[in-house]
Amino acid sequence: MKSTVFVVVLVFSLIATGADAQRGPDTLGKIKAAKSINVAFSGDSLPFSYVGEGNKPAGYSIDLCQRVIAGIGQAVGEANLKVNWIVGTAAERVQMVATGKADMECANTTMTQTRLKDVDFSNLIFVDGGGFLVTVDAPINRFTDLNGKKIAVIKGTTTEVRLNAAMKARLVNAQVTTINDGSEGIALLTTGAVDAFAGDKIKLIGLAAQAKDPNKFAMLMEDLSYEPYAFALPRGDAAMRLEVNRALTKVYVSGDIEGIFAQWLGKLGRPSGLLAAMYLLNAIPE
Repeated sequence: MKSTVFVVVLVFSLIATGADAQRGPDTLGKIKAAKSINVAFSGDSLPFSYVGEGNKPAGYSIDLCQRVIAGIGQAVGEANLKVNWIVGTAAERVQMVATGKADMECANTTMTQTRLKDVDFSNLIFVDGGGFLVTVDAPINRFTDLNGKKIAVIKGTTTEVRLNAAMKARLVNAQVTTINDGSEGIALLTTGAVDAFAGDKIKLIGLAAQAKDPNKFAMLMEDLSYEPYAFALPRGDAAMRLEVNRALTKVYVSGDIEGIFAQWLGKLGRPSGLLAAMYLLNAIPE
């Protein structure tokens, strides 16, 4: 009988241990204990996320992120959370969140099934499309005109994957040059070292606007891909994801999103019907 009791206790102990092993991370508890939050962002993705005046992060995604951080602070009882901003590429930001170096990331990161293997994502914050930036005097009007040309793309991005797939599907034989950041792409395009720069369209517009001669560039009309942006979050942390989505919902339903959009994207016009629907569909009712 003693041996049977021992076995039962051991079984329940193993079950409890297994449950603990499967429990997700406690990011909110970590943030509360540290009284700070580590946030990864892009340093060169104007108008979404970039290093602005005073070496501080700025942009559409950063404004949304500030409101999310305030919501998280309220949830953990720390109204004045210290924010540690960490610059990184898309691949680096996802890895930071996956390994716990960053508690979340706020930029122009596309939610994909591949990335969902390593991190979770918030509700959508924007929808964009991939495209091509070229020089205005280049004899390039469509994707197929890039046959035999050189195309720059930032390594580790969804655009790199989709560019290679599109080239294969449409039999476009172009030379792909992988680069580290947007400024490198603009430099190569300006000097003629590449014929096109592939990336998310609004990011490309922002990079061109910052160039020495913005009128030198043009955007091809064709879309390369569909890019749904969201904030990367620790995988399996439902409590953290809930607070992030709760804060985003407040921004969407309060009308604050209109001011944020107007400040960073207003020059491009009003939100499209698709984007307006996205805000509505990604607001979670109480």
